[in-house]
Amino acid sequence: MDYRILSEKAIAGEALSREEARAVLETPDDRVLELLDAAYAVRHKFFGRKVRLQMLQNAKSGACQEDCGYCSQSAVSTADIKKYGLLKKSQMVEAAKRAAASKAIRYCIVISGRGPLDREISEISEAVREIKGSVPVQVCCSLGLLTEDDARRLKAAGVDRINHNLNASERFHPQMVTTHTYQDRLTTIGNARAAGLEICSGGIAGMGETDEDLIDLALSLREVRPDSIPMNFLHPAEGTPMEGRKHLTPQRCLKVLCLFRFLHPRTELRVAGGREFNLRSLQALALYPADSLFVGGYLTTPGMPAAEAWKMIEDLGFEVDTVGAPVPVE
Repeated sequence: MDYRILSEKAIAGEALSREEARAVLETPDDRVLELLDAAYAVRHKFFGRKVRLQMLQNAKSGACQEDCGYCSQSAVSTADIKKYGLLKKSQMVEAAKRAAASKAIRYCIVISGRGPLDREISEISEAVREIKGSVPVQVCCSLGLLTEDDARRLKAAGVDRINHNLNASERFHPQMVTTHTYQDRLTTIGNARAAGLEICSGGIAGMGETDEDLIDLALSLREVRPDSIPMNFLHPAEGTPMEGRKHLTPQRCLKVLCLFRFLHPRTELRVAGGREFNLRSLQALALYPADSLFVGGYLTTPGMPAAEAWKMIEDLGFEVDTVGAPVPVE
């Protein structure tokens, strides 16, 4: 396989064939640097050497009714995590200020649960109004299943973007969760888009899915057309149904990121949950296909402090994007 052919196709806007996509995931480990070089050509074409940072806030933790097998906050998890109700407005605003101080362009408010209560939408909306009036960050919300009315209320409050991940292929979805359907996720994405919100939607690798599942997920996201794709790598937390699924290697993670870059050349691609756990000493290489990452931790697991991320980015010869504007296409 000449990986340069894949980068040329991606830059030209052509989708990889399933055979080419399989070849990416089946890349021999001793050729991963060649694969990364080809993916970087695409990344550089549309994003230059900029890296966008984002920060998460777990604004409501645990006690979720859903049975997602990967999640330490789910109803079927016995993981030892903090559990609390929705944070106060002042706490969400302070977290937004920390995000801005960390050079994050986007602050994401996340709550556990199937979907937000009416009261929670009202309180989050109040916090977002204050944030947008005083803190120089974009706001993303990840609140579970949403109606179109929910989405319109959030849009009116100033929310910029909704995160709702497909997480897996439609085939694998029932093996990941049974308390909601794949179609439920697509419906929420459609409701958010109808309200005029940007869409953040990605997936999780390492849950036991096949290569075909990952390819299906990447192709399904081409139909969704999200503004950003967070690619998570399973952090098999003790106490979750997937605690024993420790199948990922750093090389496998890099191949997955390259696949998503080739199939989504112009879309912001974020190295998300499980980055530190799975990529370990090869984290920096993830930024050759990806152009975005989280700093400061995830929902129930710690992550790389912002200052360390800044240093990693500087050492690569890259630059933190503090504006978030699209990089002009050459």
